[in-house]
Amino acid sequence: MTVDFYYTPASAACRSVMLTAKSMGVELNLKPVDLWAKEQLKEEFVALNPQHCIPTMVDGDFILWESRAICTYLASQYGKLDAFYPSEPRARARVDRLLYFDMGTLHHRFGEYVCPVVFGGEEKVEPQKLESLQEALGWLDQFLAGHDWAVGNIITVADNVLVASVSTMEACGIDLSSHDNVSTWLERCKSVLPGYSEVNEPGAAEFGKIAKEKLNKLDEPDGTVSTSSN
Repeated sequence: MTVDFYYTPASAACRSVMLTAKSMGVELNLKPVDLWAKEQLKEEFVALNPQHCIPTMVDGDFILWESRAICTYLASQYGKLDAFYPSEPRARARVDRLLYFDMGTLHHRFGEYVCPVVFGGEEKVEPQKLESLQEALGWLDQFLAGHDWAVGNIITVADNVLVASVSTMEACGIDLSSHDNVSTWLERCKSVLPGYSEVNEPGAAEFGKIAKEKLNKLDEPDGTVSTSSN
C-alpha cells in the first residue's frame, strides 16, 4: 500500500518524513501543497486536517500530521530494524529526547530567527535570536560527541529529523564552523542516509535560496546582522 503524503519540498518537517520513508522502504504518493497559494485552506484539505498544516499523511483510513509523529509511526509500522526507533524504553527515550529537542529548541529557535524575515516581512533580525540558535547548535554538538550518529553508533529516526533542520540552516548560511561534531555528522549524513540527495538536498537548497535573498538584504552596516555568528 502506498501512503498519501501532503507536503512542500522546502519544509524541513516534510523532508524529515521523506527521509524516514526512504529508510523504511515506504512508497509515498506525493501530493504537493502550495502554501503561497493557500492550497492548505482548501475545503478538501481542511476536511483531512482541520489544523490545515503540512506535512499530513494518509495511510489507508489513518490520518496523521506533525512530522515527528509521522516519522515514528512509519518506523513503528513499517520498520524492519528495531534499532531505527527502538522498542526498549530507555533507548527509545534517548531518541524521543532528541525529537523533542528538535521541535522545542533547535528548529524552534531557527524558526524564530528566520521566519519573521522570510514570511513575516520583518526588515531586521534580532542578534539575540541568532545567539540563541548558536547556543542550541552548541548543545547538539555536545550530544553528538563520542559517537557517529545522534544516538550512539547506529542511525535512528532522530538523525533524519535533525539533519532536515541542520541542512536547512546550512543552506541559509548559518555558520556551523564552531560546531565540529555537528559539521562532521552532517557530512556523514549527506553521504550515508538513504535518499539524502534525492529528497532532502533540493528542498533545503530551495528554502536556503529564499532565506538568503531576504537575510542578505539586511546585512548592512546599520545595526542589522548576518547569518554568521558574532
